[in-house]
Amino acid sequence: MGWHQELLIGFDLETTGTDPREARIVTGAVIEVRAGQELGRREWLADPGVEIPADAVAVHGISNERAAAEGRPADQVADALADVLTGYWKTGVPVVAYNATFDLTLLSAELRRHGLPSLSDRLGGLDPAPVIDPYTIDRRVDRYRRGKRNLEAVCAEYGITLAAAHNASADALAAARLARAIADRHPKIAALGPAELHRRQVEWYAEWAADFQQFLRRKGEADAVVDGAWPLRELVDAV
Repeated sequence: MGWHQELLIGFDLETTGTDPREARIVTGAVIEVRAGQELGRREWLADPGVEIPADAVAVHGISNERAAAEGRPADQVADALADVLTGYWKTGVPVVAYNATFDLTLLSAELRRHGLPSLSDRLGGLDPAPVIDPYTIDRRVDRYRRGKRNLEAVCAEYGITLAAAHNASADALAAARLARAIADRHPKIAALGPAELHRRQVEWYAEWAADFQQFLRRKGEADAVVDGAWPLRELVDAV
């Protein structure tokens, strides 16, 4: 039985913005999934401590008033999420996140912002792993497919129902189911163990970033830089 039939942990954040080093957590979800079936879920609503911009509210639907009234302090939410995720990694269970570099970098920036132990600190100095990122895998196994690569579009490609896009729980569940669907369609992916698949994604993401950077520079963006780090970017500029 391949990894895609075993326990997978879907993970997603909804946030105040699109820069993972600066944006804050608004909602988070961790969903246990086995063979495509949900086994359990944990959800968090945070008071991010900053105003949620109107365009972000329009995406995920969490108002400033609701976050302030119902949300837990941001440091408590970041700490709890980090503890839950690292608990799975310690036992070798893969965490599935669509475009993992965003969510894991943002969570790491929040931990640093609040003076909390990093993911690596909680793992005894090891990097967070294994991570499975359907975005990175799909882009590798079907690189010439036209069209968008956002979660909604890729779910549609693989026949995965996304009940409510930009709802953390719905996105986390869809990501886990999508990972399984990609492995079902591509036996070479299913045949890799989680640790080896993690290592391959590091390589694939770096190769994609280098190619995309070359493309941008050929188009005239001479100073374009595409960060090739996966699944976690450096936090040198975190605020």
